[in-house]
Amino acid sequence: MNLRIKRIYEAASPADGDRFLVDRLWPRGVKKEALTFAAWLKDVAPSDTPRRWFGHDPARWTTFRRRYRAELKSHPAALQPLRDALARGFVTLLYSARDEAHNQAVVLPSSSWKHRPHPERPETDPPELMHTNPHHHGLSPRCGKTLSHEFPNYFGLHVNRLISLK
Repeated sequence: MNLRIKRIYEAASPADGDRFLVDRLWPRGVKKEALTFAAWLKDVAPSDTPRRWFGHDPARWTTFRRRYRAELKSHPAALQPLRDALARGFVTLLYSARDEAHNQAVVLPSSSWKHRPHPERPETDPPELMHTNPHHHGLSPRCGKTLSHEFPNYFGLHVNRLISLK
């Protein structure tokens, strides 16, 4: 099973599977009837206070991630639609932020918590997390390396995040 992250402004594809918008506010310039998505999960997005405080300032990223993870831990039921969709197949998290490296959709799969593993899926069989933008990474696009990170996440799965750097 795969989990992907994609800007809402990117075209939908059959490989996306179930698409979930994880923003608190509706994205600018997007008509609801023109968007293909399974659900708008406002309760999964950061609440108004941390969202406004963060303001997509990379200097506040570390603190924002910690606060957002704590917020998610206090509302685990909000993540159930994502857990259910992952049990069925492919899932794409949609977000509207311009910054592809510093937004709530990036925090969701990289967050650790005391999770409930799916009974039919062993923890040693991680799905792949792919960002759909081939230039998405935290380093220079010229370095030519591939990074791999394994981390537990809110969905009760271990995720391998593979990022190719040109």
